[in-house]
Amino acid sequence: MKITVIGAGAIGGNLARKLSTAGHDVQVAVARGPEAVAGHVLETGARAVALDSAVQGRDAIILAIPFGKAPELAELFTTVPAETVVIDASNYYPHLSGRIEEVDNGEIESVWIAKQLGRPVAKAWNAALAETQRTKGVPAGTPGRIALPVAADSDEARRVAMRLVDDTGFDPFDAGPLADSWRQQPMGPAYCTELTLDQLPEALAAADRVKDTQVRDSVMERFAALPADPTVEDVVEMNRAAHP
Repeated sequence: MKITVIGAGAIGGNLARKLSTAGHDVQVAVARGPEAVAGHVLETGARAVALDSAVQGRDAIILAIPFGKAPELAELFTTVPAETVVIDASNYYPHLSGRIEEVDNGEIESVWIAKQLGRPVAKAWNAALAETQRTKGVPAGTPGRIALPVAADSDEARRVAMRLVDDTGFDPFDAGPLADSWRQQPMGPAYCTELTLDQLPEALAAADRVKDTQVRDSVMERFAALPADPTVEDVVEMNRAAHP
């Protein structure tokens, strides 16, 4: 599959490496140009390309950028073919992106992203820590394999996103339409808690938008209570403890 990853940070870099290893034709693009893509992102075969040429002739485009940056891509996405599947991997944290009124007033994160881009998106990879994605992907059928939710309005977009999640080492779970993707947003029971395919449906069903937003907004206080150099296990346990 021909894939472009926009963004080369922790999440984008992980996806570029893993999807290249899985045999996909992967391009990576960032706003600062190809020379700004770190060498380790390209070590498994991905290619750094210019942003303005990265969206043509691709089967899928993955957004691995800070949540509030999506409006800056609106003009670029007017040139993206309608059949290209766009997957959003971002999360809204007001202390990082600044307050976004529509989302604060209840608009679902990826619905807001879709409106900024002027086209449908799928939601995937947002509900796992970068370090989880980097180190804990395993082949399909491995006992205890971590599952990740995938939401989309289009059956084809959901199918593509679920296939790619599988290719990165995680069990994909059909989380329904984009309107339900709030259940995988920060900091619900399914968010960054490393659940299996058997456990994930119950966690998604237990999501509570009011409570989860309160937990999200207290995340810096929660982090302050962790050891000075927390492990991924420390963070996962912190997230699980927020939903006893």
